[in-house]
Amino acid sequence: MLIFNNTTSSSSNFLLTAFPGLERAHIWISIPVCCLYIIALLGNSMIFFVIIIKRNLHKPMYYFLSMLSVVDLCLTITTLPTVLGVLWFHAQEISFKACLIQMFFLHVFSWLESSVLVAMAFDRFMAICNPLKYATVLTDMMVLVIVLVVCIRQVLSLCPMVVAIQTLSFYGGQELSHPFCYHPDVIKYTRSNSWFSSFCGMFLQLYMNGTDLLFILFSYILILRTVLSTVTPKKQQKALSTCVCHICAVTVFYVPMLSLSLAHRLSRSTPRVLCSTLANIYLLLPPVLNPIIYSLKTKTIRQATFQLLRSKGSQGRRVRGLRGRRD
Repeated sequence: MLIFNNTTSSSSNFLLTAFPGLERAHIWISIPVCCLYIIALLGNSMIFFVIIIKRNLHKPMYYFLSMLSVVDLCLTITTLPTVLGVLWFHAQEISFKACLIQMFFLHVFSWLESSVLVAMAFDRFMAICNPLKYATVLTDMMVLVIVLVVCIRQVLSLCPMVVAIQTLSFYGGQELSHPFCYHPDVIKYTRSNSWFSSFCGMFLQLYMNGTDLLFILFSYILILRTVLSTVTPKKQQKALSTCVCHICAVTVFYVPMLSLSLAHRLSRSTPRVLCSTLANIYLLLPPVLNPIIYSLKTKTIRQATFQLLRSKGSQGRRVRGLRGRRD
């Protein structure tokens, strides 16, 4: 869907940029960026594959973690072609239709990640505050219902923004602040009055991410109250340790996202290179760090990953041994 061209831009195209002012260093910048993309793709694929293969991980907590890995994979794949296209080939030009498609999927997966983090907060709330009802409430059917509700919520929320953007006309050949299409960046270059689309985007950002963050904070207030009411320090430590990974995932996602939103909407004098750096951190940091955090801090995930890698290694040695005998 994303078609790039280095020729002179037409009136229906935008120009993508990566780290404005550092164009000569794009090749060197692409090395760590590529490493981060590889880590994100391999790490999330491994987490998802391990949870699917291992039956002892077929529990609500790990179902939600697999959803988070899938969303991170999709978010990574959405931005990868344009980011590497700009860094490697200086392929800046992107058509309006391709830009709109990328912007749609970027926001869908970004808001999906926020919703999955809410589902994971609900899982931790039930496990700590209502452990006796955990198995009866969070059944496989309930997990499926949560997934359907999350998906329907995304579709219903994004429809007004998509309709609003399609009615607008844009100035062609404008240079964006990122190597991908991001709504607050694109909406600045409309010929007509863009107040509705801008307001719609800001409202959806506050509604989707804002309500999700409030729900997560409220869940942890209840969790903290329950934990502090526990007399035994060991039980307190054990309960809080189960939340560490999720708290890290929430921090890694929301802090860059809020920083980027504030940089775009509150200050027009923000340097473009800062906006570009924040955007890349916002979209790359969670997919890169989430698999590392859950692999290091979750013993069951770590053990299942080691077992899977060992079994694959032993199978490879057996195959090589059989081939050697035949030869």
